[in-house]
Amino acid sequence: MTKRLTEKQKEEIVKEFKSGVNIDVLSQKYICTRSTIIRNLKKNLGELKFKELFNKSKSLKGKSKTRKNTTSVLTETNIDNQDFKKDYKDPKDPKDPKDPKVLDENINTSIFAPNDYFFEIAPIDFVTDNSSRKELSSVAISEVDFPKVVYMIVDKKIELEIKLLKDFPEWEFLPQDDLNRKTIEIFFDLNIAKRSCTKDQKVLKVPNTDVFRIAAPTLIAKGISRIVCAENLIAL
Repeated sequence: MTKRLTEKQKEEIVKEFKSGVNIDVLSQKYICTRSTIIRNLKKNLGELKFKELFNKSKSLKGKSKTRKNTTSVLTETNIDNQDFKKDYKDPKDPKDPKDPKVLDENINTSIFAPNDYFFEIAPIDFVTDNSSRKELSSVAISEVDFPKVVYMIVDKKIELEIKLLKDFPEWEFLPQDDLNRKTIEIFFDLNIAKRSCTKDQKVLKVPNTDVFRIAAPTLIAKGISRIVCAENLIAL
């Protein structure tokens, strides 16, 4: 079950998110899911402000990765310089490391040196399971306990608003095949649904949530395989 946040925690989450703290960090800090963090941020900031700050956070994260790559290159350069120093021959040193006699001494020493660091590895005797990995990101609709009433966004002709999963920032970590799935979105809170609604759309009240289980085969036939809500990603 999703952890219920206190009002004080919600205020702290908004404040930290505005200061640039990543959603994953907030999720770990307050011991709740990414979806819960995002739902509360959207509720307090509004859809547009949330997307603006979210994109800014992604931009900062990308710059951080660039700085790490630069540091890695500088480290490799320092290692190369150290190797150069090792190959450098001091004119005052009578022994040249590239001298054939010195090389022979080093080779003979390495051949006859005791190798006590070898150990035997036991053979692997179990069979690898090659079956398809179970998807853990979504919950089957049969396992979902819907509230009595939910809300959906439709156009003026009462047509469902169909989106791709990649349109939802909170699920961007999924593989590309999953991100291209067609979805419909439901809302548990009327105010959140209204804030996500444009001028050409309206909010539709669904008083009987069993309709989703009944209509699942029809939705799948239309290529819709997921329902997105604030708490879960539901598989039809």
